[in-house]
Formats: sequence, structure tokens, C-alpha cells
Amino acid sequence: MIVALILLGLFTVLVINNNAVKPTAQNAVLSLSSASPIPSPIQTLSTSPSNTSTPSSQTEVTMATIKTAKGNIEIEFYTKDAPNTVANFVSKAKSGFYNNLTFHRVENWVVQGGDPLGNGAGGGNMTVEFNSKPFVVGAVGIASKGDGKVQNDSQFFIVKTDSQFLNGKYTNFGIVTKGMDVVQKMEIGDAILGITTE
Repeated sequence: MIVALILLGLFTVLVINNNAVKPTAQNAVLSLSSASPIPSPIQTLSTSPSNTSTPSSQTEVTMATIKTAKGNIEIEFYTKDAPNTVANFVSKAKSGFYNNLTFHRVENWVVQGGDPLGNGAGGGNMTVEFNSKPFVVGAVGIASKGDGKVQNDSQFFIVKTDSQFLNGKYTNFGIVTKGMDVVQKMEIGDAILGITTE
């Protein structure tokens, strides 16, 4: 009887210790994902890389409309080719993260926006999702940290010319289906009034 009680006590301690380790490991992952020198305001909500499939409620979102003072830009997402990148973008759009951020980079071949600092240095980190989608005119990609493993979690760009030299180096997560004329009119400092998704 005493031996049984001792064994039961040891088993209870072992279970308690195992359960105490799990939250610590989860906290370590969250602290790593938020250890960026300039984290975005909702980084822990939407940027933790996942090896599992994206929830179906998020992959059902297939389009977004970027609203600007110069007109709207409609994007169709590549939900099957970049599910985590799309889910992250949709989450930020729905939360209002992009509202009133600007296009901080405008060149003859590309426009880039979505930086919370507005200077190209802001945003957090997430895992890249390279795929076989080519960077043709209107392709929508994510700014990269440059190591082939990590990309920015908020800054996106739209190419204005065929830019297939970017293939396999940046995550391509969508294509402009309407509003390339608006993309061509963008200037540095033009604001994203909001992004709606459907």
C-alpha cells in the first residue's frame, strides 16, 4: 500500500513537471518570433510561422482591395501556393494594421508599402514561402530579409514590369486583377486608406 502511494505521488509529480514544460516551450517560440528589433504591433498574433495547414476560414479569403486616394487596387491571392503569407496579410488587413500606412518605395518597376515605420525598416519576421508563381506584371510579393529563410511580415510590393529575376527569391502571394493603372500612379508617401478582403 505504501509503495503504491509513493508510486502514485511520483507519477503526479512527473505529470505536473511535464505540463509545466509545455507552456515554457511555447513562450520561448513566442519570444523568438517577437524578438525582432522593430516588431510590428500585432506580430505575435499573425506572424508565427506554422508547419501546419492554414485554417480553412482564412484560406477562403481569395481577394483583397487596397484603397487609395488615386483609386483601388484589386488582388487575387495564391492561397494554395503561399497559405501562411496570405493568412498573415489577411489578418493584418482585417485588423486595420495597414490603414494609413504609406507606399514608401516607388520606382519605375515596383511600388512597396505596408511598413509601420514608413521608411523600409519596419515590420517583423516570418518564414518565406517560395513557389513557382512568376513575378510578371502585377505580381504581389513580400519584402525579404535576404537570407532565403526569413521575410518581412508586413511590407509587400507590386511589380510594374516583368520582374522574373525575383522568381524563387521572394514569396509571390498574389496578382493584381484590376487597378494596375492605379499602381502606375503611386508616388512615395501615398497612403493605403484601408484594405478590404473577401
